Amino acid sequence: MSVREPLPQPSGLVAGVDVGGTFTDLVLFDAATGAVKLAKVPTTLDNQAFGVLAALEAAGATLPEVDLIVHGTTTTTNAVLERALCRAGMITTQGFRDVLELGRRTRPNPYGMTGQFTPVIPRDLRLEVPERMDAQGRVLNPLDEDALRAAMADFAAKGCESLVIHFLHAYANPAHELRAAAIAAEVWPTPYVTLGHALLSESREFERGVTAAVNASVQPMLERYVARLASELAARGYRRDLLVVNGNGGMVSAGRVSREAVKTVMSGPASGVMAAVVTGRRAGMPNLVTYDMGGTSTDVALIRDARAPVSNEIEIEYAMPIHVPMVDVRTVGAGGGSIARVDAGGLLRVGPESAGSNPGPVCYGRGGQRVTISDANLILGRLPAARFGQAAEAARLAMAEQIGAPLGLGVEQAAEAVIRIANTHMAGAIRMVSISMGADPRDFALFAFGGAGPLHAVALARELAIPRVLVPARPGITNALGCVVADLRHDFVRTLNRPLDAADMEAVHAILAAQEAEGRALIGAEHITLTAVRAEYTADMQFVGQTHLLRVPLPHATPSRAELQALFEAAYHARFHVDLPTIRANLVNLNVSVIGERPAMDLSRLIDPGGRRATPEAARTGARPVWFGGWVETPVYWRDHLPLNLCLHGPAIIEQMDATTLVEPGDLVTSDADGNLIVHIGGVHA
Repeated sequence: MSVREPLPQPSGLVAGVDVGGTFTDLVLFDAATGAVKLAKVPTTLDNQAFGVLAALEAAGATLPEVDLIVHGTTTTTNAVLERALCRAGMITTQGFRDVLELGRRTRPNPYGMTGQFTPVIPRDLRLEVPERMDAQGRVLNPLDEDALRAAMADFAAKGCESLVIHFLHAYANPAHELRAAAIAAEVWPTPYVTLGHALLSESREFERGVTAAVNASVQPMLERYVARLASELAARGYRRDLLVVNGNGGMVSAGRVSREAVKTVMSGPASGVMAAVVTGRRAGMPNLVTYDMGGTSTDVALIRDARAPVSNEIEIEYAMPIHVPMVDVRTVGAGGGSIARVDAGGLLRVGPESAGSNPGPVCYGRGGQRVTISDANLILGRLPAARFGQAAEAARLAMAEQIGAPLGLGVEQAAEAVIRIANTHMAGAIRMVSISMGADPRDFALFAFGGAGPLHAVALARELAIPRVLVPARPGITNALGCVVADLRHDFVRTLNRPLDAADMEAVHAILAAQEAEGRALIGAEHITLTAVRAEYTADMQFVGQTHLLRVPLPHATPSRAELQALFEAAYHARFHVDLPTIRANLVNLNVSVIGERPAMDLSRLIDPGGRRATPEAARTGARPVWFGGWVETPVYWRDHLPLNLCLHGPAIIEQMDATTLVEPGDLVTSDADGNLIVHIGGVHA
């Protein structure tokens, strides 16, 4: 792919663009003046680049004057989840052709022997060749180069666009994979060749193989998309480099991103978490549970000490472990478009099936016939009925017929039941990232964003005993904001897999140093203005005989054996509250994250200060009945007009361009210097 040579970035216009399934959102920051422009336009699903261009145009961006564009993309995520993948072939060690399907002996369903699983690369496009290393990297069988060339010719004849070379134990000795790559450079007809060890130097062949297979299957489409977008931007006068957000919450240049395309999976959710990190740090709330509710699903994550939760142990769906570092986001099928129904047993179900944006909920008036969470919110007065016209009455009738009548409930009680079931699903996801990980939700604030998040956040916080809800200035475009505030980041993983007492500590120090040096070199080549470059070191450890890994932060790159033992024991006790002094510790992986910190952005201008009124009453736009177990006349406010010294008691509805915030009776709302809303549950101002 050809991308224009990047120029040094001055302080100037910076655009963050996030492409979602329904809308493409943009935040345009002028670092010199602090001015902010926003845009939300429909996503162009057939070619996302046109939606990006439309968002830039809607924000009034003059591309020759824009100094940096940072882009979050759903291209690879959607391709993986929908299996809309490029045709790829895998060459592997003789006897290991079926590793992608054998996996870890898990099942799609916990009971019975039913379920479906579609491997990323089908069996007829996976071939074996004679070769073998042992776990120490010693050659057992030499590479059969003739068989290798024949396999490549077979794949080329079958129309494969990309190639995976995945040999057993290549992490310990990559010589055979490197030789295979050299042969591919001679005979393979495309530049798309993925080496398993180069992408992920990890010992587990299933996880390494799936990760490599996903990378090869999305690499061509990502490169074409990024190249097309870069070309369109250049044609309109954009002269600098394009950066793309990775799933780890950092970003890389468009010229590099397709080499490790798998790292862009979960790009969108990651950028939202990064926006939460920065917003929470500025608000004095470093510990957050992020809660992003959109139209189809809800994403949640746990932020401790203003650090994004990055893991390389994430499985994005059944038998789909993508073991590259990604922000640890958990998803449940509950969004504004989630469909409510009464099943054959008479139980109320909500989601995961969604009405999507077309036809959408009944209240959209686009032909949707099945009631959704959005319809329930409308019926309960949380959304303005006047905005939906005659479709509002259609939503009431559908709720009465589909939910109320089967359950013997009135329309309002049926809608309330739908909301409660949905909230139960979302609360379960929050418990999964907090309580199940040894964290007490009472020690965190709930960071609510997404178009529907602030409507449900207060009820979730009350159920989970979370004391405060932080609603950012622009909840509906928080992912785009994350693109603007994200840092450059490169993550490295190297398997050692030795008992700690037998590990060569000089080798440990050398690996960490080499990883850091490579990361600093990559960041130094980006030509982006940075305030600092730092490295973070971790080790994945376990007790000998255990399966699961525990990530242990390291204070520096030269830890002693005794330090590693003490750090692991402390981390294990903090996680499980158990001491196992008689079992040997095992050092599995060494990890380094190199982070290039970008200049901070002034978030106080996300809402125009010139539009604020002196009092909350001056920001009031009216009132309407809202259901809180009964109808309560509730004041409605326009958020852009609320004063910064806000002190407002619920109930209240706070509307804005991109979201609606519901404040329940008895709660207190204040604001901070950045214009964030802080809802104090039960009116207690901590």
